[in-house]
Amino acid sequence: MPPSKLQENSTYRSVDAVAVAVGHAAQLYAQRNPQSAAQYERALNVMPGGNTRSVLYYSPFPLAIARGEGCRLWDADEHEYIDFIAEFTAGIYGHSNPVIRKAIDSALDSGINLSGHNLLESRLALLVCDRFPSIDAIRFTNSGTEANLMALAAATVHTGRKKIVVFSGGYHGGVLTFAKGNNRVNVPHDFLIAQYNNLQSVQALFEAHRGEIAAVIAEPMQGASGCITADEEFLAGLRKLTSENGALLIFDEVMTSRLSPGGLQEKLGIHADLTTLGKYIGGGMSFGAFGGRAAIMDQFDPRNRHATPHAGTFNNNVLTMAAGAAGLTELYTPAVATELNARGDQLRARLNSMCAASDVAMQLIGTGSLLNLQAGTHEIRSVEDLLPSGNILKDLFFFHMVEHGIYLARRGFIVLSIPTGTEEIERFIVAFSRFLERYADILHTGPVISH
Repeated sequence: MPPSKLQENSTYRSVDAVAVAVGHAAQLYAQRNPQSAAQYERALNVMPGGNTRSVLYYSPFPLAIARGEGCRLWDADEHEYIDFIAEFTAGIYGHSNPVIRKAIDSALDSGINLSGHNLLESRLALLVCDRFPSIDAIRFTNSGTEANLMALAAATVHTGRKKIVVFSGGYHGGVLTFAKGNNRVNVPHDFLIAQYNNLQSVQALFEAHRGEIAAVIAEPMQGASGCITADEEFLAGLRKLTSENGALLIFDEVMTSRLSPGGLQEKLGIHADLTTLGKYIGGGMSFGAFGGRAAIMDQFDPRNRHATPHAGTFNNNVLTMAAGAAGLTELYTPAVATELNARGDQLRARLNSMCAASDVAMQLIGTGSLLNLQAGTHEIRSVEDLLPSGNILKDLFFFHMVEHGIYLARRGFIVLSIPTGTEEIERFIVAFSRFLERYADILHTGPVISH
């Protein structure tokens, strides 16, 4: 059930006190980062809000990152940070990994834009198909957004239907975002919005629109909404519902594909008809992919007279193809994937134990190497369960962690990369412990229910 108003009001001793603390933290942040402030002012002259990627903006101004190496970053004021956001999961290999760099250099030596099929694309395609059991055939794009757009197009063509079921809080790219319903910049598909982890809400849509739904698209864990994990029964129910109603099930694994060797769906044993990928699979370069059952993907075979078109000048660009293949074969092997996600699970459990011991209304949710700070100790199954007070809590947490040399997302999103080792995790733990101590008087609540 969604949290009650009483629960929301009693989450912290005083939300106003947290707001005051955030104000002080923001002032200190501004004083410590004059060069980032100057860079932001320059950007304001030529870019709306000094920004070209909305998620990276935060007030009073965002840090200007000057360089990175391994799992470390340096800003314009020469402050060093441990990178605990890893390009919002795309930077799984860290910064300037020598294996990735060697692959890119080798590709550059043979020419950047080869104007035709090249020797690298089929190799990466084979690696992806071998890695992800639900993918018989694959096509590449330049981003996860493009991959999801093409997967939806494939579903409508294959089924001859138009309606698409999505979920409140879902994020499938810049023009497929449902944090607050159907966003005004979304592409004009006929979307039907259901509640995440609520199979009955999906069943109701199928009953109301019999024979009209082309696909259900879902993240096995909603990443942008705060690492909200799906119940296995919910995903299995989606699989059954779509099969029974002649619709396709699309799993958006752009973010979650890193959570086990073959993606989160492999870990759960629930396979989609179409799967979208992105982020790390292109070696940290611009990349996306969509693939699935051969019977669906065959529509893109250009040898067929009525083939579904799919364009993109850089779909098979040699830099991404080379970096992606090197990453999958030499770096993010199945064994490494298993170990990295176990490390994330251990970190989450440790942080939650600290929250419980400190008697604060905070928790870390997520799966494997992806976790997110949330307010409250109640179960979070959908965006309807998120407490509004969580936003200001995350602001305070962000400023504290940055002050202590830990760089993460303002929304409390925390990501592990391969170079993140024991030393870096212990640094994170120390900074987190200091946060609990520093703000104990305003974070303290009543009895905490362990998450």
